[in-house]
Amino acid sequence: MAGQALIGLIGGMSWESSAQYYRLINEGVRDRLGGVASARTLMWSFDFARIEALQHAGDWDALAGELAQAARVLERGGADLLVLCTNTMHRCTQAIEDAVAIPLLHIADPTAQAIRAAGLTKVGLLGTAFTMEQDFYRGRLEQRFGLEVLTPEADDRAAVHGIIYRELVAGQVLDASREVYRAVIERLVARGAQGIILGCTEIMLLIGPADSPVPIFDTTTLHAMAAVERALGAR
Repeated sequence: MAGQALIGLIGGMSWESSAQYYRLINEGVRDRLGGVASARTLMWSFDFARIEALQHAGDWDALAGELAQAARVLERGGADLLVLCTNTMHRCTQAIEDAVAIPLLHIADPTAQAIRAAGLTKVGLLGTAFTMEQDFYRGRLEQRFGLEVLTPEADDRAAVHGIIYRELVAGQVLDASREVYRAVIERLVARGAQGIILGCTEIMLLIGPADSPVPIFDTTTLHAMAAVERALGAR
C-alpha cells in the first residue's frame, strides 16, 4: 500500500520465532488498515545451525560480519528499516548499523518503553545465557531507560538457556519445561522483580501471562508491533 514502509527482517534465529514475527507484523498491519491489508516485508533467513555453532564458539566477529552482510542485502532490496528477529544477536547491532544507512529498530527499546509505561522499574530477564550474562542487552535497559534488571541464579540460567537451545528453537514446547520456567520466574519475583522480560524470541512459545504472578513483557510481540508502528508512520 502507498505510504507503507518496507520492513527488512533478519530472521532464521530461529525460524520458529521468525514465523511469529511474520504473523504478528501482518496481523498488526491488517488490524490498523483493515480489510485484507498486509505488511510489506523482505526477509533474510539464516541457517540457524551455523549461527548456533558460532555463538557457542564465541566467534562474535564472524557473526557480526554475517549480520552486516544480511543487512546490506536487505537495504539493496529496498528495505526502509531493519528488524533483527532475535534478542541474542543484538550483541552485533553496531556492525549492522555501521553497514547500512537505514535504521535498525532495537528490540530492547520498545520493551523498555512498555515497562516504563507500566510504571515498573525492577524487572527479571529471561533469555539465552549470552543475553542474561553479557552486558549488551541488560546494559542498554539500565543505562538508557533507568531500569534495574535481575537475572536468574547460575543454575536457573543454565536451565533457561538449555530449554531454549534443546527445545524451543526446534519447535518443542513441553509442559515440564514450562514448569521449570514458572519456578525460575517465581524466584525472580521473590527477589523483587515487578515484571518479567521474555528476552529470547522463542520464549513466547512456552510462557504467557498466566505463567507469571507479575506482568510479562514479550519482546517478540513488542518488537513486531513497534515495527508496524514505524512502517505505518509514513501514512
